[in-house]
Formats: sequence, structure tokens, C-alpha cells
Amino acid sequence: MGFLDTIFNAINDLTWGWALVPFLVVLGVFFTVASDFVQFRFFKRMFNVLRAGSETDDPTKISAREALFVSVGGRVGGGNIAGVAVAITAGGPGAVFWMWAIALVGMCSGLIEATLAQAYKRTSAAGDYRGGPARSIIHGLGENYRWLAIIYAVCLIASFAIGFNAFQGNTVAGAAQDSMGIPRVATGALLAVLTGIIVFGGIHRIAKAADVIIPVMAIGYIGMALIIILLNITSLPGVIWDIVANAFGFREAVAGGMGAAIANGLRRGLFSNEAGLGSAPNVAATAYNLHPVSQGITQSFSVFIDTIVICSCTAFVILLGDVYQPGAEGIDGVALTQQSMVNHVGTWAQYFLTFAILLFSFSSIMYNYYLGENALTFMTEKPVALLVLRIAIIGIVFLGATAPGATVVFSFSDPMMGILAIVNLLALMMLFPIAQRLIRDFRDQIRRGVAKPIFDPADFPDLDVDPGAWPDAPSARRPAE
Repeated sequence: MGFLDTIFNAINDLTWGWALVPFLVVLGVFFTVASDFVQFRFFKRMFNVLRAGSETDDPTKISAREALFVSVGGRVGGGNIAGVAVAITAGGPGAVFWMWAIALVGMCSGLIEATLAQAYKRTSAAGDYRGGPARSIIHGLGENYRWLAIIYAVCLIASFAIGFNAFQGNTVAGAAQDSMGIPRVATGALLAVLTGIIVFGGIHRIAKAADVIIPVMAIGYIGMALIIILLNITSLPGVIWDIVANAFGFREAVAGGMGAAIANGLRRGLFSNEAGLGSAPNVAATAYNLHPVSQGITQSFSVFIDTIVICSCTAFVILLGDVYQPGAEGIDGVALTQQSMVNHVGTWAQYFLTFAILLFSFSSIMYNYYLGENALTFMTEKPVALLVLRIAIIGIVFLGATAPGATVVFSFSDPMMGILAIVNLLALMMLFPIAQRLIRDFRDQIRRGVAKPIFDPADFPDLDVDPGAWPDAPSARRPAE
């Protein structure tokens, strides 16, 4: 076991330790500049997805909005409650500014990877769509890169389906025990049953559940934060100035100053919104859309919701209160967020936050499971393999909830996610010219006055695209000659 720990720690140091965060930042900036700041140019279009029937109205397909909510449910989790608190404790208020900065850059990385996932998605026997970086590698780069796609798929299962699901179960059970005294076994059993109901329903049930849970979750949490902000509105300008001043070293809140703010803000921001890590594109590919870039814009919006909106809510709740003391040792993580809420509105807030954590974590469990399912179906189509995965996920969630030390899974899940991200970024670099062509096609149609651009595989004969995944394409509607 000690040998394995040494291996995993070495991988973690080589990825998250010094190489991966700069790689994600530099590549995100490159994508932003090379695409002519596409995430800002299409910002207004992002909000269109919130309207029902904004793109297509086929009830048998996963809509763009449902795919958005599933990915938001996955991105929004412990990182938005505990992770923001950790970033502020370790990096000071300035870390929040750098979380915002990496989110604005990450919106472009999210758009690019989701666009490629849509372009290379495949139609399953059931009529659903499957895609993501593994399939983009195979169909975009060729069979010679299958080994790279398999590495990606294995790491996706290990990090998200196994590691992070154990952590989510642990987070919910710990919060329920601390705030309401509910035994871990009882919480674990409830989570296991709910997980079983969802995962055996497949992506359609996951999407329908997310379409209900995520708006309730997001609106409730944002609403609570807005109440706290309004109660402290006169202090808000001072907090914003503290964030900016600490971000640029004008005022030092913790040891390390500006360097600590940048390091913690960038890392926690990337952990939270997952832009460029290669996870969310698996969900983006499930949506029935008219053009790959349309879903890319939608997924870019999910990065905005995660970090600019929800992480900011947590940051303001903490910084507007008296619990957080810059540079002081003691309260950290979810406890800091929880006690800050209690400080603002009373003891009932701890029960509200426990309920929020339950929704956040359960939505992440659904998301993490689907990532594992999608990776598994890439490697094998055998039904028994999928059954084993579903049973294993239910067991992992239960064990994660009942074992207080379940966070040890990070010793292997973090390194696996590091490898996953590097594979995804390598693929994005090689496939970026294809994404540029798709973005150019989308823009050209808008310039011609097309309100809803439509992707036509016939216009891209050199790409290994599944024509059946684009039934609205003009070439698909022409009568056979």
C-alpha cells in the first residue's frame, strides 16, 4: 500500500503539483485569444437555453437545457461550499478574484471541448447520443490514438465514478451527522437507495431529475446569499475592494500575499468549474442540438453559473461576516461557510446548508455516475459490465457515507484526474483547428441572418461525423437521389 501511495503522490506532484494548473491557464488564454474571445461574443446567447424549447422540441431526446443542468449539477458541489472557504483561508480574499479570472478564461475551454464532443458524438442503438473526449479522440484523431482514449476512459471511471462519488457520500453524511445528529449509516442507506433509482433509469432519468433538482438547488442557495448580501449591503463595496486589493498585493491578508491568492484561486477555481478537465463534455454530447457550437455556448454558461455566480455567493457570505479572520488558524472548509451563515441569519441556517449540501452532492453523484457509464460503454458494450458498474456505484456511495475516512480516495482520484486532464488538453490542442472551423461556420450563419445556425455534415466531408446525429441538417432532409 505504501508503494502505491508513493506512485500516486508522484503522479499528483507531476500533474497538479506544478504542471497542470499553468497548462490549463495558458491553454485557456490561447483558446480565448485565438477564437477572438468567443465566450464573450456569444455571452447573450447563453441565456437562451433557459427557455424551454429554445433549440429543439423532441421529447424523446435530451435537451440542451437538461444537459446544461446535469453538467451544472456535476460542477456545483463541495467545491462551491467548502472549496471556496479553503481558497479564502489559504489565499485570502484575493483568491476570489483569481477564481473569477480563471472562470472567464475557462468558459472558452469549456466551449471548445463541448463543441468537439457534440461534433463527434454517436447515435446509440436506443437513439440516444454518446460522446466526449474518448470518442473525439477516436473519430477526430484516428484509431492510432485509441490507446490515449482508453487511458482517458480508465482515469474518468477511477476519479469521478469511484473516487469522487465516495467523497460526495462522505460529505453529505458528515454534514447530516454534525448538524442534525443523523447516523452515517442512515444517510448512507438513503443515498444508496436514491442513487439506485436514478442510475438504473439511465441518462434520461438523470436528465429529468437534474431538470428539477438543479433549479431548486441553485435558486435556493443564491436566494439565501442575496438575503445575506442585502442585509450587509453597506459593507459590500469594502469587501469587493478587499478582494481586488488582496488579489494584486496591495493588502496582504495571509502569508504568501499575492502568490498565495493566485495559486489558491486558480486551483480551487479549476477544481470547481472543471473547465478543460474533460469531464463535462461527456454530458454535453448527450444533447439534441442544431449545431455543435450551440451546445458549446451552453456548456460555457455552466462554467459561468458555477464560479461567477455560485462560488461568488459563498465568498460573499464568508467575507461579509465576522467568523472569517484573515491569517487566523482554526475554522476551515464547510465549517467556515456554515458558521458564517449562522452568524448572518441564525442557527437555522446550518440546517439549510445541510439540505443544500445534500442536493449539491446528490446532483454530483448522478453526474459522476454518468461519466463512468459513458467511459465504460466506450470500452465495452456488454450489458453485464454496465450492471456491475451500477451496483458498484451504489455500494461506493454507501461505503463513502459510512466511513469517516473516505476522503482517503483523493490519494488516487486526484492523480487520476490529473492524467485525465492532461490527455484531454493534448487532444484539445490537436483538435482545436476543427473547433475553429465549427465556430467559423456558426458565425458565418449568424452574419447571414440565420437565427438558429444548423450544422450540416455534408459541409465537412473530411470529418468523421455521424450523419444520423444531425437529423435537422439540410442534407439529411434532401430526398435520396
